[in-house]
Amino acid sequence: MSDILFKTETYIFSYRVAGILIRDGKVLLQKPTDDPGYAFPGGHVELGETNEETLIREFKEEIDADIKVKEIKWVAEIFFPWGDKPCHQICLYYIIELMDETQIPLDGKFIAHEHIEGRDFDIEYHWIPVEHVKNIEIYPENANDLLGCIHDGVKHFVYKEGER
Repeated sequence: MSDILFKTETYIFSYRVAGILIRDGKVLLQKPTDDPGYAFPGGHVELGETNEETLIREFKEEIDADIKVKEIKWVAEIFFPWGDKPCHQICLYYIIELMDETQIPLDGKFIAHEHIEGRDFDIEYHWIPVEHVKNIEIYPENANDLLGCIHDGVKHFVYKEGER
């Protein structure tokens, strides 16, 4: 299949979904081993695939975890640099739950492997206490505020990296 990821000479468009997994007051976040910034785990939707199918596939491929996809929480229009080009990304964030809590560590940090655009690399997964999210570099930068109102229905936001 093909990711919904379009590249032109001057711009990139990306369609991504991410899972918000909160357990025992901690949220599961990912980051490349060579980057200080955290993000919510997920991946690009493939052509012909639903958002739910994408999340289930991505969590299985990346950390070998079976998940249940619950309700949508955030609808994001995100603008950021992707290499030397600007990127416009639509990212939908869903509450998710683990189907089997023995498949991944439930605390601390663990490493998984990722393959994007012909490159293989390691990704760190961290369980971060929700109250500490405000103290880390995270994308989108408004994640701490969004987590604080996670029970307030669906939120739409526009995030432009470097702008506050």
